[in-house]
Amino acid sequence: MVSKKTNITTPVTSELDAKGIPYRFFRHSGTVHSLDQAAQERGQQPEQVIRSIVFRLSAGEFIIVLVSGPRRISWSALRKYLHQSRLTMASEQEIKNATGYPLGAVSPFGLPKPLRILVDKSVFQVQAKEISIGSGVRYSTVIMKLEDLNRALGDFELVHFCKED
Repeated sequence: MVSKKTNITTPVTSELDAKGIPYRFFRHSGTVHSLDQAAQERGQQPEQVIRSIVFRLSAGEFIIVLVSGPRRISWSALRKYLHQSRLTMASEQEIKNATGYPLGAVSPFGLPKPLRILVDKSVFQVQAKEISIGSGVRYSTVIMKLEDLNRALGDFELVHFCKED
């Protein structure tokens, strides 16, 4: 896997390049309507698509939770882990303000300011050793090896709060 095969530069690709993390930039040919469609067009299984979900803990305080594909977060487990009686998913505008990215393109990389990153253990249980994650640009992704994701993330909290399907 080589660093950049396109002339696309995003805060995500800039951070990965600076860290020496190999990846491929992939752009979908059109609008993506579902997780299954995204995975299929990328030549992946749905669990290889890592979703970056932004939660608001309080006014101006956000976290990013990474989960594997179709996994669903147990809100009660997440609230318990965070010692929060209430939390909400961030609105589209809050996502843009907190991460600099539009909904559907969020990544834990290239953020304008550091955010707390929680990674559900499902991410590192993906059978295939290659994943895709937000690139900062809608309808595109960066594809990398799972071990490179682990290296690129830096400080993160490995947790278990996805519902077992």
